[in-house]
This record gives sequence, C-alpha cells and structure tokens, in this order.
Amino acid sequence: MSFVPHTDPERAAMLKGIGVSSIEDLFSDIPEHLRIEGLALPGAVSEIEAIDEVETLADRNVQTKDMDWFLGAGAYYGYIPAVVPALAGRGEFLTAYTPYQPEVSQGTLQAIFEYQSMTAKLLGMSVVNASHYDGATALAEAVLMAWKAKEGRNRIFLPKDLHPEYSQVIATYCTSFDIEFIRYEGDPAQAPIDERTAAIIIAYPGFSGEMYPISKASEKAHEKGALCIVQADPLMCAIFKSPGEQGADIVTAEGQCLGNPLNFGGPYLGMMGTTDALIRRMPGRIVGQTKDKFGKRGFVLTLSTREQHIRREKAVSNICSNQGLSMLQTCIYLATLGKNGLQEVAKQSYDKAHYAAQLIDIIPGYHVVPKLFFREFLVETPDSATKIVEALNKKSIMPGLALSHYYPERANELLICVTEMNTKAQIEKLAYALKEAVK
Repeated sequence: MSFVPHTDPERAAMLKGIGVSSIEDLFSDIPEHLRIEGLALPGAVSEIEAIDEVETLADRNVQTKDMDWFLGAGAYYGYIPAVVPALAGRGEFLTAYTPYQPEVSQGTLQAIFEYQSMTAKLLGMSVVNASHYDGATALAEAVLMAWKAKEGRNRIFLPKDLHPEYSQVIATYCTSFDIEFIRYEGDPAQAPIDERTAAIIIAYPGFSGEMYPISKASEKAHEKGALCIVQADPLMCAIFKSPGEQGADIVTAEGQCLGNPLNFGGPYLGMMGTTDALIRRMPGRIVGQTKDKFGKRGFVLTLSTREQHIRREKAVSNICSNQGLSMLQTCIYLATLGKNGLQEVAKQSYDKAHYAAQLIDIIPGYHVVPKLFFREFLVETPDSATKIVEALNKKSIMPGLALSHYYPERANELLICVTEMNTKAQIEKLAYALKEAVK
C-alpha cells in the first residue's frame, strides 16, 4: 500500500493557508501543452528486465562519436582530458556537499578558490563566484543584480541575437519585477541607452556567431550611468580581449565547454564575474584564502549571499547554487591545460571554423552571414535547413542547428559550430555533403 503522509483535511488547510483552491493551481504557470496528464506506468518487472529495457532505450540515442559533429548552439563538443573525470569522480569530491563548515571542507573550498582565481583571470574580472545552474540562469541573475544596483532605473537593453532560451529564462526570472526590456539589433554601441537604463546586455558572441567589440558600448553605458553586462563564450576569452578588459561590469558565461561533457543538456555551470564595486551584490559564494591560528594556509567562505546561510534576510538571490562538481571539472580542466593549452584549443576552434566557413561560402546558394566570429557561424541555405540536416544525418553528419527550431520564419538558416574535435577531413566532408544536398 502507498504511504500518503497528509489527510484530505490537512491538504485543504494548507491550500487555504497559501490562498489556492487546489494542488493544480500550484502549476498554473506551466503551459497546458507541457503538462503530463497521468503517467501510464507499466507494472513491476525484474531487475534483469528493467536493465534490458533501459539499455534498449539508450541504444536509440545518437552520440557525438557516432557522427561528424557540427552542432553547438550553447552546448559544445570538446575534448576532455582523462584526468578530469578521473579526479572529479573520486569519492571525496563526488559525494561532497555544500561547504557549510569550512573546518571540514578545506578540499572543496580550495578547489572553489582555484576555480575562482583562474576564471577571474580568464574573464578579466576582479572576482568570480561559485556559481549558478547554467549560463542562462547566471545571466538572469545578472539582470536582477543590475536592476537592484541601479535603483530608480528599470530599462534593460537585450540583444535580439541572444540565445532564445536565455531570453526565455530571463523573462521567467523577471516576471514579477518592474523591468522594461528593450530589444536592440546589431552593434551594441548603437543602442539608444538613456538615463532610465539600468544595464545593457552584450552577447559576446551572439547566437548567430557575430561578434561586436564591447569597449564603445560599455563606455556609452557608463556615461549614462548604466551597467554593462556581457554574456561571453569563456573559451573565446583565451585568445580574444576579455570582457573585463573592455569595460564590462558583470560577465556571465556557460562553463560547459571547459571540461564538462554534453550530458544531454546538463548539469552545466553558470559562471559570473564582477567588478569590486558590485561584489556585495553578487549572488552565490566567494571563497577566500586565510591563515589559521598556527599560520597555516586555509580557506573560508568570504562572502555567501544566499538564503541558506546566516543573515538570510540579506540574501540577494534565493535560487542561485554552486554547481560544485561541474565547477570542479572546469577547475581541473583549466589547471590541466594551462594558459598555453587553453589558447591552443581556442585557436584550433577558430582556425577550423574559419576554414569551414571559407569552403561553405563558395558553394552556390550558401552564404556565411557573420563578418567576425569565433567557432560558430550562421549560414543562409538555398533550401530548407531542416531538410538539409535530415539529409546529412543519413550520412552520419550532424551539420548544425536549423534555426526554424526556434524561429519558424527562418527556414533557410543553419547554425554551424566547429571545435578542436573536428578534423580537416570532416570539415571537407561537411562542405561536400552540403553541396550535394541541394543538387
């Protein structure tokens, strides 16, 4: 028999206490088409039968190693040195929880400290926190952070060329706040920032791969008393000028590409860095280095603006979290590659992407859109991009993302990503297949 801890009168009393009439009312914000009306679960089976069923389902998945992979759009296929999962998978890391007690969490705190030190240098910021659920939630937290910092200003300039899922997360986060979002297109330096503007968000690069310099936009924002938020590709920062060097006040990023596998879309790692002036407004944790009473090096939570700690009424966010294991993998990845290794990965991605773009741009009917890009670029196709993707899938090639997935009206656009994992032969095979697909 099932165990249900609450009686009907108890449930009714609790519902009345929070002002709703039914449990279904609690899920009213979830669109109808996304709700599951009952689960048709089969009866119990043996362990052998269950494993067989799960393995059969798993075999239907297409893995990156099974295809020539050119799909990015926020989740990137990169090489992860064997030492990363080997160390991150050790029991003392794998099972560790939040370091509430620094005296028994020195290993975890040291890892966070080293992660923060390396990523702060990479992003060009004074400090990086630890951390957020993913790049989208980090950016949403940055929006709220800027809005609160600029009291009396409620305008946030948002690029049209921002990842559409990031835009959705921001909209969800900010539903209950008096924030006016203004979409701008192209060069962020041309956005009409005024005295009512709290911040401008710059995608570095944009969803289409297009890159714009940050400096002029950040200067313009500061002249108007606004903040500059940059959503960056962290790998790109290894060879391009960092957002911090170009005047960014807050930098957010998706850290998955730094040592974390694709993982079917998560868990990922939301990175956030800021200037000294905004440290106390930043959600999450900051680990500092200190000395104990014996003069030995130790680590402590220098700042923890979370609802789960003391002075919780002063928390700046109730839903930020330290993605500890994902953070650790990034930490080990960066330490393993070092500065030169990370630059080499970034340079290979850049060079290979530009080689691919050159080959594709000369194919009749195809046109590479962005003028300046890193490892991802948008291509206008002579036929439906969805049809092209389907045709190339049959040849064991994943050519990228058909933009109609997000924008039905943009049927003839394909977003292609090239990383250090793609060989010259694979790139040439892709170009040939794209040409053959529209004959």
